[in-house]
Amino acid sequence: DFAPVLDEIRQRFADIISELQLQVDLVPDFAAIEAHLRTSPQRDYMASRGEYLNSRLLAAYLGFSFVDAAQMVLFRADGSFDPEATNTAIGHALVSVEHAVIPGFYGAMPDGTVHTFSRGGSDVTGSVVARAVGAGLYENWTDVSGVLSADPRIIEHPHVIDYITYRELRELSYMGASVLHEDAMFPVHKAGIPTNIRNTNDPDHPGTLIMESFDDVDDGRLITGIAGKKNYSIITIAKSCMSSSVGTFRQVFEVFERHGVSIEYAPSGIDCLSLVVSSEKVAPCLYSILGELEKQLHPDNLHVTENISIVAAVGRKMAFRPGTSGRIFAALGEHGINIRMISQGPD
Repeated sequence: DFAPVLDEIRQRFADIISELQLQVDLVPDFAAIEAHLRTSPQRDYMASRGEYLNSRLLAAYLGFSFVDAAQMVLFRADGSFDPEATNTAIGHALVSVEHAVIPGFYGAMPDGTVHTFSRGGSDVTGSVVARAVGAGLYENWTDVSGVLSADPRIIEHPHVIDYITYRELRELSYMGASVLHEDAMFPVHKAGIPTNIRNTNDPDHPGTLIMESFDDVDDGRLITGIAGKKNYSIITIAKSCMSSSVGTFRQVFEVFERHGVSIEYAPSGIDCLSLVVSSEKVAPCLYSILGELEKQLHPDNLHVTENISIVAAVGRKMAFRPGTSGRIFAALGEHGINIRMISQGPD
């Protein structure tokens, strides 16, 4: 059943090779793909072949060496990425290669079978290669001109952020501003390598530069970017003298841990503790959690508030700029938005 589709794909690549007059033979590659489909089709292997074949063409077009990611991007037996083994393998694979095209998105398990990253994994591949070769700069070319200051689906024509720290990007990415794969920043961040997000369709745009710090840069902006997520719940526990009772907070957190529910924020007062959690993740076990909290703590009041959104305003040294919070609260108040709680970081 797959033969007509595979023939169509094979012909498409043959047309590209002919049109660009490339010196590359994909016949053995397509033979291997067909044999794989007929004998032991594996989802990750098939999902990776687009990256593999396109990289073979690009290497031929540029006159660069093609290096298969399966030779050096390595995963552990449980499917988790192995950064240190990958770093060593990349060093060995590229030691004598001046220019290389390496397909992203996939690597290999200890038994040699192909394993893929989650969506956006090509960003991770580029990042780990940059770290392994000690790059002076990691350029990530995508379809946008850098990191935007707000969600374009909400704010019309948000400006591109010229400079952003790794920490700021991490905050915005966690809150939903997804330009890069969430894991892509760790290798280059750890190695102190700057990252430049550029637009393939607008190569003259400088994009966004990401570094550890920009102490000598002042673009005059109070807020670097704003992002947010919906569908959260607040579980509020009220009990007299709670803050002076040793071990109370630990007991609360252990209840959520037993049910596998992550706590996003946990602001507290003298006699209360509020826990912000994902409504979707807590829904299947909400009544069990409330029952355990009631049994262990005997609270004066236990209340759940739903349909909560989290909004993050991220910027450098905001905590040291008087009036920042007031301006944010005023803007929300003018539009009739009530603030249930705030959490301010040290920066």
